[in-house]
Formats: sequence, structure tokens, C-alpha cells
Amino acid sequence: MESFPASGPLKRTGWTSRLALPCAVAAALLLVAGCGSRTLNSAPVEDRGTGMTRPADAAKPLPGAENAGKPGYYVVKPGDTMIRIGLENGQNWRDVARWNSLENPNLIEVGQVLRVVPPVSEGVAVVTRPVDPGSVGIAPVPSATAARQGSVPANGSTAPSGSDEDVGWIWPAQGTLVAGFDEAKNKGLDISGNAGDPVVASADGRVVYSGAGLRGYGNLIILKHNNTFLTAYAHNKLLLVKEDQTVKRGQKIAEMGNSDADKVKLHFEIRRQGKPVDPAKYLPAR
Repeated sequence: MESFPASGPLKRTGWTSRLALPCAVAAALLLVAGCGSRTLNSAPVEDRGTGMTRPADAAKPLPGAENAGKPGYYVVKPGDTMIRIGLENGQNWRDVARWNSLENPNLIEVGQVLRVVPPVSEGVAVVTRPVDPGSVGIAPVPSATAARQGSVPANGSTAPSGSDEDVGWIWPAQGTLVAGFDEAKNKGLDISGNAGDPVVASADGRVVYSGAGLRGYGNLIILKHNNTFLTAYAHNKLLLVKEDQTVKRGQKIAEMGNSDADKVKLHFEIRRQGKPVDPAKYLPAR
């Protein structure tokens, strides 16, 4: 066993060198290990001191979320489709898709907020038809109605609301009334008949939907009569008109059937600004 030299710097050199080398290596390893452990823990996903998370982890807001609760906007619910949203808000679903710049109308998310009235900028409605500056209101819905009153047949009234109300309804089918309006259970009238019986337009209008994309309605036609009223004709056997086609009151638009129904019948709805109303209050007495 080697003993520590009693004196003399030259006597310490060899022993000191042999001791210093492993100590230096050990110190270096401890330093590297310490640095490595600090590096792994220096970027937490959540900063608990500030309560903030990294931007990549933040929830992405749904389109239109900033407009939730505002008049003229609609929050998408489970089961909604663009066709249903258009019907429930008294609009052409294609217009709703265009107002919201939807590239694919089939891709909408629950909670997404959609504009369901025509865009308005500084009180002037953005439409393709002439606008009467004196008729434009403050709220989006009245503005849109007033702006498009030129598309409604004249009836001698200068009041915009009156022009939309005077539609001149007729019965859409000649069968027997088998179910009346019930706001909770039946949003329109059910008229029985035979397969192939004619279904006619209840008033002048334009076809905003023709197809079978709305569950519970079967082969469906939706007509827009003005900026206030829509009508829906459901469960048809055959559809005879296409979207964007203009139709006249009494024109045959479909043949009665039982698509998505338990028997042959026409389900007929009148929607006033998207809300179902009792057609019997608008149709002439039989």
C-alpha cells in the first residue's frame, strides 16, 4: 500500500495526478447528467404559474362563434342539415351556404354559427335586386324583407309587411283532410288521396328544394313565395320541378305518394319566417 509522501511538491505530483483524473471525470459526468435532466423538464406543456397553455393545445373556436346569440344567426344543433336549417329559418339553403362561404354544405359542425339572413353592411342589404333606401330597417330581418319587396306581386299597398302577407293561397291537393295542425306534433296539414294524385303549388313561387334529403319528409318540394313565406310538400311519389324553377299557383309540381310515410298522403306546411303556422288559417274555406 502506498503512503502519502511526507513533504516536497515533486513527491505529490504522481499521486495527485492519479487522483485528480477520476475525480474530474466523475465531476464532468455529474455536470452532464444535471444539464440533461434540466433540459428534459424545461418545456412543460402547461405553464401552471400563469394558467396558460401552449397555442397548439388551445381549443380551436368553431366558425362564426363570435356571432352566437346575435339576431339573424343560427347555432347548428345535432341532426341539423342545411336543408332543415333553411326550412326552419325561411331561407333557401343554397343562400345560407353562400352567405357563410361554405365550400361543402355537407360539412357543418354542431355549435357552428351560421348567418341565416342576407348580409347587411351599414344598413344596406347586399342583394342583387334593387333596394328602396327608404324601406331599409335597422334589424337584419326587416331590412332583408324590405329590400326584396320588389319581387312580391303588387297589391296596391305601400306597406312592405302587407305586400308579403297577401299571397293568395289555394289548397295544394283535393283529398280529404286527415290530420290538422298541431304545433307540437304536426307542423302542417295531412291530406289523403291516391298514389299519383296531383299536388299543385299553393301560390306563385320559386323552388328552393326538390329532393329527398330531409328525414321524415320523403320526396319533398319547398317553395319560397316571398321573403316571409315558404311552403313544403312532403311524401310525394314523383317530383316534377327542379330547384330555382319558377312556378305558378295551381301548377302541378308533384304526384302524391307515401315516401317516408305510413300511407299515401300529402303533408303540407306553411312557414312564416321559418316558423310553422296553421295552413287552415291561410287557405280558403272548402
